[in-house]
Amino acid sequence: MSLRIDAHQHYWDPARGDYGWLTPDLGLLHRPYGPDDLAPALARCAIDRTVLVQAAPTVAETDWLLALADRTPSVAGVVGWIDFERPQEMATFERLAAHPRLVGLRPMIQDIADAAWIERTDLDWAFAAMTAKGLVFDALTLPRHLPHLLRRLSRHPELRVVIDHGSKPQIRDGAFDDWAMWMRRLARETGAAVKLSGLVTEAAPGWTGVDLARYVELLLEAFGPRRMLFGSDWPVCLLASSYERWIETAEGFLAHLDERARADVMGGVAARLYGLAKS
Repeated sequence: MSLRIDAHQHYWDPARGDYGWLTPDLGLLHRPYGPDDLAPALARCAIDRTVLVQAAPTVAETDWLLALADRTPSVAGVVGWIDFERPQEMATFERLAAHPRLVGLRPMIQDIADAAWIERTDLDWAFAAMTAKGLVFDALTLPRHLPHLLRRLSRHPELRVVIDHGSKPQIRDGAFDDWAMWMRRLARETGAAVKLSGLVTEAAPGWTGVDLARYVELLLEAFGPRRMLFGSDWPVCLLASSYERWIETAEGFLAHLDERARADVMGGVAARLYGLAKS
């Protein structure tokens, strides 16, 4: 029986001081979240392992997450952060890459004002280093970044890539066509995978599955179940949904697929892409 993997969740502690975005106005998110908080939902939803993803643009947070992963059996891997703008950080990259739980890196592209930042040639070293080590590039993009992401990925055909949260389509505004065109191109012209995650917080309050359906259907049509990974985006998802409601909604979108395809989305693709061990 294949593992069920939540390929995108977070732990954090605002007292660390390196979460610039995590302000008190975010309400229930502005508190520490750790393994004991998530464990009951993982058990109820029969999730075996998770991928723990960075939420602060600091190496210090990545070190903290790796230490947390070392003592948390449910965490199969960590997607961390390094400063892509500093080639002199290669020693830091090598140190982090040597940790067996580091499976990927994620610059926080959505927070960078320059939409074309990802194309900068001074970032090439980081993409080459990730490719050499077999690490995954988690692309945290918004729809405006997609043409630039496509141009970047065209330069690195061997790089393992996953697009977080379906690139956050503007569901609450009904925006679809331009996002869909670029996502189709990325699926057709690159080997990138996509995370079935983060959509509920892009929808309007009171969302239903109907509001999400055409976005999920587009992702399934373009990428297929062998290039899609389920993720909860917990605890961010709690702004719009319980863990249980989101996983029930996601599995509803997959119900028409055969058993192997459902198992791929719910864990198999994450295990292969991130190289997660079963132990």
